[in-house]
Amino acid sequence: MAWKSAAACGAALAVLAAGSVWAQPIDPAIKARIDKVLAKTPLIDGHNDLPGEIRGRAGGDVGKIDLRSDTSKLPGEKPGDIGLMTDIPRLRAGHVGGQFWSVFISPQFDGPIAVQMTMEQIDIVKGMATRYPDVFEMAYTADDVIRIHKAGKVASLIGIEGGHQINDSLPVLRQMYAAGARYMTLTHALNNRWGDSATANPIHNGLTPFGKAVVAEMNRMGMLVDLSHVSEKTMKDALGVSQAPVIFSHSGSAAVAPHARNVSDEVLALVKANRGVVMVNFATTYVSEARNKWAADRSAEQARYNSPPFGGLYIGQPEKAKAALDAWDKQHPGPPATLSQVADHVEHIAKVCGVDCVGIGSDFDGIGDTPVGLDGVDKFPDLLAELARRGWSDQDLAKVAGGNVLRALREAEVVARKLQATTQPSYATITQLDGPAKP
Repeated sequence: MAWKSAAACGAALAVLAAGSVWAQPIDPAIKARIDKVLAKTPLIDGHNDLPGEIRGRAGGDVGKIDLRSDTSKLPGEKPGDIGLMTDIPRLRAGHVGGQFWSVFISPQFDGPIAVQMTMEQIDIVKGMATRYPDVFEMAYTADDVIRIHKAGKVASLIGIEGGHQINDSLPVLRQMYAAGARYMTLTHALNNRWGDSATANPIHNGLTPFGKAVVAEMNRMGMLVDLSHVSEKTMKDALGVSQAPVIFSHSGSAAVAPHARNVSDEVLALVKANRGVVMVNFATTYVSEARNKWAADRSAEQARYNSPPFGGLYIGQPEKAKAALDAWDKQHPGPPATLSQVADHVEHIAKVCGVDCVGIGSDFDGIGDTPVGLDGVDKFPDLLAELARRGWSDQDLAKVAGGNVLRALREAEVVARKLQATTQPSYATITQLDGPAKP
């Protein structure tokens, strides 16, 4: 889940409308290859925020949004509103065989309420499987994913998108695993009390001793350690502790687009040694350096016009501020991120880390706009087609589509069985390991 901005969503519409400029039809021969690959190997997306959208738009009631219909335009939405990027017809068109559904809770929520909200989000995922049993089935192991894919359904896995969601409790972490969570992102956009985020000023120098204990307990259970959103030092600390492959559920290459949320070549070398997987994100500011710089300029311009409560040229005059920003948008159209650039991330990660450590982590329904040519879950085959045009073999296409993350999950299960034979659950607390909370 990226921070959404209504203004940024609106500014992106012109870019999305130009999609046909960059979209290429799939050659029939390539389409036949991809269909064959995805019939054998489930396409597994590492990150989709549809449960959060169901919570935000429908109060968590799965029945209020008909996923069997086209959700790109929802009833009652206002002009300029962004529809959903996910529905059942598009999942079918995209050959999605496995999906990690994100149960994201904003890091602005903390303590017991964050735990409650996380459990409610998990209930939404399970509610989707209950309401559409012919389409979704809950998956908890690699074998489950294979079995469900063979049955023609979408294997539905759960990912927790922030360590703040366990309220600094290893027993809570275990109960979330018992409820179905199979990965946890160690931090989100803000630091928590035991780990530094990529998008906040560091306060821990990576992971604290309790943070490392969290990683160890995740290994013991078989829960994948997700390093998207964390600082580079946190990445290195986690990679130094983890006995199982880690994942980045939705991150790109920092060499292709130097954003704090992306992964450096130095870390990619560690991921290779760990046998982990970096699942490439579609968030436009992470995909394109030019798009990121434009977004920063736009944010600065927006603050110049109206930055309550401290000032701005049109403070207290929202109509004038909006008109000024609209004029700026017309004079400074945002450079698009494209499907081709996403493929550049995939190829760079494969070049540095090896083809065994790259996957797909779209962040659909957690981002305000998408790369041109990748506007919904039906477009995954288009990305694979671009890789095929660049010379990727069917074997390597299968790895990036889902084979690599499936292998990482299976290896994490093997590590867990070994650890459980020798190691008891930890009841260490953050106070015991890190000392009293700092004022």
